[in-house]
Amino acid sequence: MAPSMSTIYTLSLLFSVAYSSSTAEESPKPFNKIYAFGDSFTDTGNTQNAEGPSGFGHVSNSPYGTTFFNHSTNRYSDGRLVIDFVTESLSMPYLPPYRHWRQTKGNDTFGVNFAVAGSTAINHQFFVRNNLSLDITPQSIQTQMLWFNRYLEREGCEGVDSKCKDFDDTLFWFGEIGVNDYAYTLGSSISQDTIRKLAISSVTGALQTLLEKGAKYMVVQGFPPTGCLTLAMYLSPEDDRDDIGCVKTANDQSNTHNLVLQSRLQEFRKQYPHAVIVYADYMNAYRTVMQNPSKYGFKETSRVCCGSGDPPYNFSVFATCGTPNATVCTDPTQYINWDGVHLTEAMYKVVSDMFLQGNFTQPPFDFLLENKERNG
Repeated sequence: MAPSMSTIYTLSLLFSVAYSSSTAEESPKPFNKIYAFGDSFTDTGNTQNAEGPSGFGHVSNSPYGTTFFNHSTNRYSDGRLVIDFVTESLSMPYLPPYRHWRQTKGNDTFGVNFAVAGSTAINHQFFVRNNLSLDITPQSIQTQMLWFNRYLEREGCEGVDSKCKDFDDTLFWFGEIGVNDYAYTLGSSISQDTIRKLAISSVTGALQTLLEKGAKYMVVQGFPPTGCLTLAMYLSPEDDRDDIGCVKTANDQSNTHNLVLQSRLQEFRKQYPHAVIVYADYMNAYRTVMQNPSKYGFKETSRVCCGSGDPPYNFSVFATCGTPNATVCTDPTQYINWDGVHLTEAMYKVVSDMFLQGNFTQPPFDFLLENKERNG
């Protein structure tokens, strides 16, 4: 029997408190709160088995979470995600998932995570109208914004449209979102151009809402190279490959999406000069690892750590991670891909370091921290 969300969250909170206590004296906290949004790359527990994306609905089962937490925390990985390493770097506890906070009125002193696995950028009704809603997670970025507004109301902000002074000391972290929109419409008559326009419009609408509320510090992740995810390679013809051995058509699609997103972020920087808006370049961070995986400790770039055992990727849609027939590798740190769509803790750690300490954010994350320090 799978543990309840309450039990899972309590156990993960113990890890979080222990870790944050050990790091609290090392550096002052630049932020009082972090609010996170996104999909399964950022979700720290808003999804359970029965609610997960079709084909990956076993996140509450072992071996999810076993590398760091020693049990599943409903994170889609063997351990921590980028957002977890972000909180660690800022000497803050791991973010509680909104659904747990809502049910228990638990500790949200340092922020809340609204990200949902399987979430789309485009409103769910779009997929319903186009008969594409079978087994699709109903939450979208609009849902997450609704949750955020409800949270603000319960926190006592004077109306959901008011500016909360607390945002002066708040970091907004927007994990990538929109990959699912393309995936859910694959093979349909809906064009990629349509999905891109609607998804970008939805995401930038949410970002603008936060900026209008007074958000001053914001990080927005772009898409990773989705053609490097094992599922994409498993489904694509072998002649559809790019210079790093990934699916060219998928990576081109993700790159085009990212370019449009970056253009809109630049417009926001001009429109909201008081805000520091950072773009986290997931595409080129991931590509850098793929170009020299051994430099970062990886031996397997496309095979999954947790999967069916089927060649050549140790992956099959009929025996995904967490199902009885799936097996897990002995050393996840040597793998980039965890379950076919999501990454290992080791890869999330490398990517987070590239974001927080490397050259894969524009402007650099240090610039955001320095700006915050100047403004107090």
